[in-house]
Amino acid sequence: MKISYKWLKSFVDTTLSPEEISLALTGIGLEVESLEKVQAIAGGLEGLVVGEVLTCAQHPNADRLRVTTVNVGEAAALQIVCGAPNVAAGQKVIVATVGTTVYPLEGEPFKISKSKIRSEVSEGMICAEDEIGLGKSHDGIMVLPADTVPGTPAKRYFNLEDDFVFEIGLTPNRADAASHLGVARDLAAFLRTGHKFPDLGRFEPGTGTAIPVELEDPAACPRYSSLLISGVIVRDSPDWLKDQLKVIGIRPINNIVDVTNYVLHGLGQPLHAFDAARIKGNKVIVRKAAKGEKFITLDGVERSMSAEDLMICNESEPMCIAGVFGGLDSGISETTTEVFLESAYFNPVSVRKTAKRHTLKTDASFRFERGTDPEMTVPALKYAALLITELAGGKVSSLVDDQYPQPVPPFEFAVRYDHINRLIGAEIPAQEIRAIIEALGIQVLAEVNGQLHLRVPAYKVDVTREVDITEEVLRIYGYDNIAIPQKVNASLAYSAKPDPENTQQLIADLLAANGFTEILCNSLTKGAYSRNFEEAVQILNPLSSDLNVLRQELLFPALESVAYNQNRKNADLKFFEFGKTYRLVEEKYVESSRLLVLLSGNARTEQWNRKAQTANFYQLKAVVDGVMGRLGLSGFQTAEAPGDTFAYGLKYFRGEKVLVSFGEALPADRKATGVEKAVFYADFDWQALIDSTRKNKIFNKDIPKFPSVRRDLSLLIDQSVVFDDLKSVVYKTERKLVRDIQVFDVYQGEKLPAGKKSYAISLTLQDDEQTLTDQKIDALMQKIIGNLEKQSGAEIRK
Repeated sequence: MKISYKWLKSFVDTTLSPEEISLALTGIGLEVESLEKVQAIAGGLEGLVVGEVLTCAQHPNADRLRVTTVNVGEAAALQIVCGAPNVAAGQKVIVATVGTTVYPLEGEPFKISKSKIRSEVSEGMICAEDEIGLGKSHDGIMVLPADTVPGTPAKRYFNLEDDFVFEIGLTPNRADAASHLGVARDLAAFLRTGHKFPDLGRFEPGTGTAIPVELEDPAACPRYSSLLISGVIVRDSPDWLKDQLKVIGIRPINNIVDVTNYVLHGLGQPLHAFDAARIKGNKVIVRKAAKGEKFITLDGVERSMSAEDLMICNESEPMCIAGVFGGLDSGISETTTEVFLESAYFNPVSVRKTAKRHTLKTDASFRFERGTDPEMTVPALKYAALLITELAGGKVSSLVDDQYPQPVPPFEFAVRYDHINRLIGAEIPAQEIRAIIEALGIQVLAEVNGQLHLRVPAYKVDVTREVDITEEVLRIYGYDNIAIPQKVNASLAYSAKPDPENTQQLIADLLAANGFTEILCNSLTKGAYSRNFEEAVQILNPLSSDLNVLRQELLFPALESVAYNQNRKNADLKFFEFGKTYRLVEEKYVESSRLLVLLSGNARTEQWNRKAQTANFYQLKAVVDGVMGRLGLSGFQTAEAPGDTFAYGLKYFRGEKVLVSFGEALPADRKATGVEKAVFYADFDWQALIDSTRKNKIFNKDIPKFPSVRRDLSLLIDQSVVFDDLKSVVYKTERKLVRDIQVFDVYQGEKLPAGKKSYAISLTLQDDEQTLTDQKIDALMQKIIGNLEKQSGAEIRK
C-alpha cells in the first residue's frame, strides 16, 4: 500500500521528516518497506532562479534574437541570448543558469552550458513554461510579477515541494489502516496529537428525491448510502488531483472517477459512480445474481455469475459486482451529466468469496474483504459530492438516501490494567494505558477497580478481545520501550515499590501549572551536536546523515524546537521534556533519564498594568528551586556550572553526584541550531533525583517559639569570590543559629578598587530554646566577621 507524505500530513499535524515518520510507523506495526522521493515535476526546478532583465537589445547578427543582461542575484549580471518575442527590459523571469539540467515537457532533458549564439556569448536561458515542465505554453517566456526578488530559487518561488511515498506492508488484520486517514489515526495516537477530517460543513443536500434503492439481502449489504449530482461536466481532473493520484500509482481517468479514487485512498471508503441516465427503470436493486447470469465487467470480459455473488442492478440487468468491479455499460462517460453516487458497506466474507471466485483483485475489494467502516459511508459520500461539484460543476440534487436497516453494533468488553501488564511483561502506568486506548479512538465507558469497560469503533475490526487491546497498547507504547532483562532475580523479602511514574507526573503537573509545555523530541540526532563524539552511540545504518547518533543531551533537540517556533514568530517559550540520553562509556552503553527545563523570549507577557519581562537566569533558578522543593530535596551543595556546557550558571550536587546544572546556553550551541534569542535551561539528572527522593525522610517539628533576628553585612571582596563561598564560611562558623543567608545587593564599579566587588548580605539568626540576647548576637557576628576576613579575604564596609 502506498501512502503519500504530503497527503498524510493533511490528516495529522506533524513536523516529523519522512524518515522519522517511516521509523515511527514501523515501530507501531505499520512496516514501511520502502521510502521513495517523488518530485512534483521532473528535475524539481533545481538550478533555476528568478532573474531581472536589466537590458534588452537587438542581436547584431539575427533579426529574431535579443541580447539581454540579467540580474540573478549575484555580483555580476549574466548576458543571455533569448529568442522569445515577448522579452523586454524590466521583466522578472525564470533563468536556467550554466550547469543546470532542464527538463522540458516534451523531449529529453538537456544541460545548460556557456555558449556563443551567432557570435554573442550566452550564459544561460530565459525559460518558457513548457521548457521547464510547468505548463504547455510556448508562446513566450514566463513573466513574473514586478515585485519578485531576483535570485530567488524557482523551486521556492513556485512553492514546489517534493513528496515522499511510503510503501507499507499492510498485514491482513489491519483493515483500519488501509488509507491515509487510517495511517494518520495510528500516527496521531503515537504522537499524542489529534488527527483531522475533511470539513463537511459546506455540504448541502438537494431537495429532490434520490433514485430508489431496494436492499434484497441486508446481510450481504448492511448499509447502502447514495445521492444524485446533476449538471456535471466530465473532463480531465485538475493537476493537483492527477498528481496526487499518480504519486501513489493510480492512473487518472476523469474528474468523477478520480474523485472516487481520491476518497477511497484518503478515507478508506470505496465509492462507485454510475451514469444516472443509464440506470434503467430509475431504480437500484441490491440482490444476489441468478445462477449463470451473464455480466460484462469494465475490462470487457463477460463473466458467468454465481448465485452467491452480490450485484448492484437496475430493474433490467446487473450494473456492478458489489464491492469488486464495475460494469461496462453503466459507468461514467464523456456524455454523463447526472451521477448516481454509491457509498456502501458490504459483508467482507461475501466480497472475498466473489473476488476469489472470479479472480478479481481491485482496490475496492482489497478493503471490503478486510472490513471497512460502516459509519464512514455517509461522510465519504458527502466529501466526494463536495469534490465532484467543485471539480465538475453541477450540484447535489437529492437528499442523502441512507439504507441502514440493522446498524452494525460496536464491540463492547472489559479489560484490566493488571492483565494487560501481565501479558506485556512490564509495568506500564495505568494512566499511560488509558491514554493510549483513548488516543486510538476507543471509548472508555467506565473505569472501576482497575477495570476498563470499552466500546471499540467499528473500523477496528481486529479488536474484539482483551488480548487485542494489549497488542494495541504495546505497539503504541513501543516494543523497544519494553526492557528485556538479562537475568531474573527473585527474593522472599518485601519492600514497597518505588513509584517514579507518579513522581514524574507530579513534576510535570508542577511545570505545566507554571506555564511550561511538555515536548517530545527525537532521540536520533546529528553527530555534530556531540560534545564528545567518542562517547556517541552511532546508528549502524542511519536513514539520514542528520540522524546518525543517539542524543547525548536533551538540549540540542529542544533547541531545534525553539528554532522551529521562533522562526514562526512564536518566540516566548517555556518547554520541558523527560527523556533518555545515551553514551558509550568504556565500551558499554549507558542510558540516563534526564529532565530538561528551558526558557527563552519573554517569561512574562506584556499586559495593561505591567511590562513584558525577558527570561533570565534568576527566573530559571526559581523554577529549579521549585522542582527541588517539590521533591523535598535540600541540603545540597552549590558550585559554578561547567563552562563547556553553559555560558554561566550553577550546579547543585551531593558528594560526587550532580543533581542539576542550570544557566544560559552557550552562544555556539544556539548558533548550531539556528536559535537567535538567549536560552536558559536546566539539565536534571532525573534518576539521581528519584534515588534521592527515595532516601528522603520526613520529620515533623514545632514552629519556633522564639523570635528570629536579622543582621546585615556589607562586604568588599575579590571578584573571584562567589556567594556560595561566603555561605560556606558562615555555616561552618555557626550552623545551629544561622537559619538563612541572602544577598540583597551587589555592586561593581569605578568607586571600588580594581578587581573588587561589594556584596550586601543578610543573616537570619534564631534559637529554638531561648530568645537571643544582644550580647550573644554580637559575639556571634564578630566570630562570623573574623572568619570571613580570614577565609574569604573580605573587608567589612562600615
